[in-house]
Amino acid sequence: QVHVVESGGGLVQPGGSLRLSCAASASWDIYKLGWYRQAPGKQREWVAAPTRAGTTNYADSVRGRFTISRDNTKNTVYLQMNSLKPEDTAVYYCNTNPAYLSWGQGTQVTVSS
Repeated sequence: QVHVVESGGGLVQPGGSLRLSCAASASWDIYKLGWYRQAPGKQREWVAAPTRAGTTNYADSVRGRFTISRDNTKNTVYLQMNSLKPEDTAVYYCNTNPAYLSWGQGTQVTVSS
């Protein structure tokens, strides 16, 4: 089974930007991968999910601020996050939608001044 490894998280001030990476363990259809997050005390929620039409749906809370991109040569999916808010603080994961891969360890994003 394909495994994913997330990276790129960190501490950023409100209004700042981060780019997260999700590397797949083998050559795979990375267009199936989207992003999720789990804030402290909350359930995991999807953030960005690819559609069968080849587009991407974004959660209302991040639309216009977050963007998915992909590099097939590196089997990697990225999440560019701009205009970050404290409520974006969470552990971010990548997976298919619905999720059927084993969850990675995630990457922590903390938005705080």
